[in-house]
Amino acid sequence: QVQLVESGGGLVQPGGSLRLSCAVSGRIFRIISMGWYRQASGQQRELVATITSGGRTNYADSAKGRFTASRDNAKNTVYLQMDSLEPEDTAVYYCNANGTTSSNSTSRDYWGQGTQVTVSS
Repeated sequence: QVQLVESGGGLVQPGGSLRLSCAVSGRIFRIISMGWYRQASGQQRELVATITSGGRTNYADSAKGRFTASRDNAKNTVYLQMDSLEPEDTAVYYCNANGTTSSNSTSRDYWGQGTQVTVSS
């Protein structure tokens, strides 16, 4: 079984910063990519940022220039540094890991339970 545990959400004022963390544990053999998605109330879940094991990143247009994804492969942990936060960033943020549980298994997505980020004055 694979578990993803997120931390770092909370309430912040517009223009403020937050740093999210997500640690992967359990029966994971290889993590191919990790990332963050978010879902605002009444909206569909959307991509925020992804990062490969080699450090290649991909960001949603709304995150470019404000958010930074990073990764510690030794700790199976992914981070999301969020700066210049706006009320529109308010959402539940979900951690994602795409990986395998053995050398010959196909990859699949694993998800965290989500952490609330609220940007409000």
